[in-house]
Amino acid sequence: MSGSFENVGTLQLLWSMVGLLLTVGGTFLEAYGVAGSGNSGQLGIQTFSLGVTCQIGAVLLVGCLGGKNAGALSQIAYLVMGLTLLPVFADGGGGIDYVKVSQFGYLLGFIPGAWICGFLAFKARPRLETLAFSCFTGLFTVHFCGVTYLIVSYIFQWKGTENFALIQAILRYSWFALPGQLALVCAVTVIAYILRHLMFY
Repeated sequence: MSGSFENVGTLQLLWSMVGLLLTVGGTFLEAYGVAGSGNSGQLGIQTFSLGVTCQIGAVLLVGCLGGKNAGALSQIAYLVMGLTLLPVFADGGGGIDYVKVSQFGYLLGFIPGAWICGFLAFKARPRLETLAFSCFTGLFTVHFCGVTYLIVSYIFQWKGTENFALIQAILRYSWFALPGQLALVCAVTVIAYILRHLMFY
């Protein structure tokens, strides 16, 4: 019995490490979409930027594959790394002072977002609709935390609040990012569905 618990713990630790690496890598990797293009009767493939990085996709993917604990642990490790060791946040940001940056709430929201996504992803058998719902809920949680933190940062006039009005900041960091992030949710849903079935869990 103890061996099975150890195996589960080891697996979750492994997924949390994978999630940490994916989140760090996704922070600096721009997301692209693919579309077909026709030119002079010839079919081709054209790529276009989604206007976001792959970061949120990594957060949701580890929740869908590793579960709630692995998802949350990976994001806790990511925040600790960024606040204490390495500049792994967007635009090479990092350090303890980053908590006073107005958009830090979105990063903070990665923890409950990954946890909720992982919790819902393992409540039922992996189907496209259940995994998609898990990802949408996780994404909503991230934005809820981010917008709440934005409001607090504007009340206390933290770093970055001087650049935009509050409504402009919400539009910039949430509304304008949503189309690209929703496209990532679709991609994560399909990837998680395929991998969960390949790994038989």
